Amino acid sequence: MTAPLFYVAAIDAAAKEIVIEGSEAHHAVAVRRLSVGEVVAISDGRGAVAKGLVAATAPNRLTVQVQHISHMPPPQPRLVVVQALPKGDRADLAVSVLTEVGVDVIVPWSAQRCIVRWDAAKAERGVTKWRSTATEAGKQSRRPRLPVVSDLADTAAVVELLAQGALGVVLHESSAEPLAGIPVPEFGDVVVVVGPEGGLTDEEVMAFEAVGAVAVQLGPSVLRTSTAGVVAASVLLAATPRWS
Repeated sequence: MTAPLFYVAAIDAAAKEIVIEGSEAHHAVAVRRLSVGEVVAISDGRGAVAKGLVAATAPNRLTVQVQHISHMPPPQPRLVVVQALPKGDRADLAVSVLTEVGVDVIVPWSAQRCIVRWDAAKAERGVTKWRSTATEAGKQSRRPRLPVVSDLADTAAVVELLAQGALGVVLHESSAEPLAGIPVPEFGDVVVVVGPEGGLTDEEVMAFEAVGAVAVQLGPSVLRTSTAGVVAASVLLAATPRWS
């Protein structure tokens, strides 16, 4: 079993000891019941990872003796998933599985047919919740690099992302183009657009295709918006050196 992973704000490359406090330490000591001598990993969520042994425990405090520090460079190609706002707890599911599978950027998108609507206050709370969910999923999946959860995007912002990407694909049940047959570039951003439960509008698809995005089909079945993204991400990642 791999060592449990905990996050801190920053890691000093020369650190011999790292002290974890607050909720992360509480989780380590009270929930996971780690004891002196156990191996743990600590990350800043941006690629730095320190591995070491638990040297001391106390309520809301964990001291780790550092044995080794490494740094994982940003992976290529970078996978960006534009996720139309799902209903209820399906948002948590979508963000969790996208994080676990290895998506690098998650973009919440207010599509025309989204049932869920975020005003300014809801958008701030929603993005904060998505980021918290991504952090918890990153801890569970031992990710040294947490995904970036961007602010709420409108369709114009999604068009810009697709225009700048090395590859843009739009999941569309009516497309005859299979996602599995699309060549995946080795570098740059691969942008995947996942529509809402009500589907994409013709105007949205036309705007995306106008900047070079390709409408694709995942397979013969129609997936929910909360699961379509992770399936698409898996297909794409399997075609890159990241999963080889």
